[in-house]
Amino acid sequence: MEQVSSNRSHRGTQGVYTHQSCETGTPMTFSVFVPDHAAGAKLPVLWYLSGLTCTHGNVTEKGEFRAACAEHGVIFIAPDTSPRGDDVPDDEAHDFGKGAGFYVDATQAPWSQHFRMRSYIESELPALIAKHFPVDMARQGITGHSMGGHGALTIALRNPNRFRSVSAFAPIVSPLNCPWGEKALGGYLGPDRATWRAYDACALIDDGARLPELLIDQGDADNFLETQLRTSLLEAACARAGQRATIRMQPVYDHSFYFISTFMADHIAWHAQRLHG
Repeated sequence: MEQVSSNRSHRGTQGVYTHQSCETGTPMTFSVFVPDHAAGAKLPVLWYLSGLTCTHGNVTEKGEFRAACAEHGVIFIAPDTSPRGDDVPDDEAHDFGKGAGFYVDATQAPWSQHFRMRSYIESELPALIAKHFPVDMARQGITGHSMGGHGALTIALRNPNRFRSVSAFAPIVSPLNCPWGEKALGGYLGPDRATWRAYDACALIDDGARLPELLIDQGDADNFLETQLRTSLLEAACARAGQRATIRMQPVYDHSFYFISTFMADHIAWHAQRLHG
């Protein structure tokens, strides 16, 4: 692991790091904010998964999370959204290929060689973080935006004992039932839709996966709401299953970082209450 940059901010240190990933076979970059803390202390960690076209840098520069993380004593980790490099296959569209890993382990050529974001986020990166940073891995939360919200929900639902808290901003809740998801899961996993269910939050809930509770914020002026995000499907799935969920429709907010940054401190406080409890 190599440090790319380090900056003092909000009573903590914002770092960016890179390492050679065994899972993706490429260099991977991620950012970590570590609040000031007592020597030898370990802090809870909040994972943030980013959306389509993003890198680790979008939320790091525009997410406005550091003051809240410093206040509540939470480490904030932002991985990249896909493998990158000249040898990594890509697609001309923004919703497939580089920047659009969808947090899956691809099974279809040519994507299967490098697009292993599920294993990277679930296994490889946590082991690296645990080795190099003052994290208490018994106190983990996860959140994300859009495609990253899809990642946060599905990773948590598949690993219910790992995360004490789960939230999302404008998540893709059912890739089985939206154009982004059908394109990505069909391309990465092939035509058998049964294999897609492990990457669909609504399907996972219908199939019996449960979490203690969920927090979702969604702008009602989001131009992707009706066709791609489809928040109502998650509301229905949670109602059918008795899954506890707070789903807040926020008037006039869109899909941008103006929306995310507005509610970021709320989410961090909500996670901190559960991570420190």
